[in-house]
Amino acid sequence: MPLLDIVYYSFVVVICIQTLFYLGIFSKFAFKKVKHNPKKNIPVSVIVCAKNEAQNLKNFLPSILQQDYPNFEVILINDSSRDNTLEVMEHFKAQHNNIKIVNVKNIEAFWANKKYALTLGIKAAKNHTLLFTDADCKPVSNQWINEMSSCFSDNKTIVLGYGSYKRIKGSLLNLLIRFETLLTATQYFSYASIGMPYMAVGRNLAYRSETFYEARGFMNHIDINSGDDDLFVNEIATAANTSICVTKNSFTVSLPKTTFKDWILQKRRHISTAHRYRLKHKLMLTAFYASQFLFWGLAVTLLAAMFNWELVLALVAFRFFMLYLILGQTARKLGEKGLLPVLPILELFLISMQMVIFIKNLISKPHHWK
Repeated sequence: MPLLDIVYYSFVVVICIQTLFYLGIFSKFAFKKVKHNPKKNIPVSVIVCAKNEAQNLKNFLPSILQQDYPNFEVILINDSSRDNTLEVMEHFKAQHNNIKIVNVKNIEAFWANKKYALTLGIKAAKNHTLLFTDADCKPVSNQWINEMSSCFSDNKTIVLGYGSYKRIKGSLLNLLIRFETLLTATQYFSYASIGMPYMAVGRNLAYRSETFYEARGFMNHIDINSGDDDLFVNEIATAANTSICVTKNSFTVSLPKTTFKDWILQKRRHISTAHRYRLKHKLMLTAFYASQFLFWGLAVTLLAAMFNWELVLALVAFRFFMLYLILGQTARKLGEKGLLPVLPILELFLISMQMVIFIKNLISKPHHWK
């Protein structure tokens, strides 16, 4: 069989795989009706782990303290900060009686390990329902705790929320960050929707303390600095105990990285945990990203050679129809604007950057969380 025939049939297989992902899996979340649960008013402990975040705490902690919720405390964890993070925490504590400070100092066994700091914060919480976010995150409304806590039930002990990034006009990096965030959310919300939850983001995540202790906390992956969110959820989440919360008032928004260097370092830390996912999750994620990469490579090869170009072009058009249909619907659901006009450019650029990050991680591993 001629080489171009092999390339062509491989391309058809890739299109079939992409169809399976977009129409068979991702559509389950894209077209899922957003569910509004009744308020439960259960006691909640909001946990914020901060390392050198003095200014961000000044800017964003008030949006947590001003939540319209009758019974919540805020656990502020100072993870061996070198700036005046602790002083800022103490300033807020003097004004609010629902703040508890956990001051963590480095010890040799858990040097610069966020999971160690989070564990101390979780142990200090008086409530069983724990809601996590970062120091550079801001709830989009004063109903954030209400919305996230309403998704708990007798069986549902883990709630996956959406953490967006602030929009910066005129920034290619910002478009790329928000597109990658949208694509990642499309995947983890979709898999959760079909009963196969595999990850979450610590910017907006909630679970019960008994779930944490039943899993022995972070002990099974304490040797990896990252993964307090995705590895923990990958280990314990099931169809029975996990729910998602994507009501508009449940979102958080974070400050995005402003340089490619900082963003690549952040993504290197995130991606470094993927090899510890369950095998079925690794296979699914690998198949999706491989099919994305092969789509571009094989399409360009076939069109450059003008091989069956009419059929190839039709398949390319069909694939982009799926992309715009599913990601467009998901973007509207998650409030992401300005991405659709440059979707193909962002996808190609993201695939290239992911390849660079993968190669960098093969050469050397990222270490401290900050």
